[in-house]
Amino acid sequence: MNAITLYHCKDARSFRALWALEELGLDYALELMPFPPRVRVEGYREINPLGTIPALLVDGALMTESAAIPHFLATRFGPSDLAVAPDEPDYARYLNFLHMGEATLTFPQTIHLRYTRLEPPERRVAQAAEDYALWFGSRLRAAETMLHGEFAAAGRFTMADISVGYAVMLALSIGLEQQVTPGMQAYLERLSQRAGFARAKAAQGSAGLETSPLD
Repeated sequence: MNAITLYHCKDARSFRALWALEELGLDYALELMPFPPRVRVEGYREINPLGTIPALLVDGALMTESAAIPHFLATRFGPSDLAVAPDEPDYARYLNFLHMGEATLTFPQTIHLRYTRLEPPERRVAQAAEDYALWFGSRLRAAETMLHGEFAAAGRFTMADISVGYAVMLALSIGLEQQVTPGMQAYLERLSQRAGFARAKAAQGSAGLETSPLD
């Protein structure tokens, strides 16, 4: 029996890990926390020295990167069609989109969010917020041109779609909807019809814990 625990803030980056767990049908313990846990959860840095979310423990081994966790779960507890294997033609596309979701698409959003909402008013920088919003929009439009068909890679839903789909979900929740094209809105709509997505949303529930997508 593998012991899996996910430390999660509602709809934050850790949602990628939660969605992946539900897609795979794995048993896990969910620790819902108020945001930011490094400040509001006593002892959290003893679990995750970074103080960030997600924190995933599998038999005591710690993972903290939201794009890496879904791939790890699919390969560690597979085989699963949710990962693309190295001998498949779209393996490179799969890995590229898997990391693009966080490094290319989520990063500029977090800067925008910081300088519009999270910093105190005297530290907010409207120009920086606008610049990073436009940066995100430009990269998302470019990512859309790289999609082939309904999914990121291999002609099927994979963990790469969880990574990219969350970035679109985040944009729509923090006021960047003008940067999301109709095509990418339709992409997220397709993904959100999956039973795994619905189970992940239900698992985090209406916990009423103050949260933010940025950590």
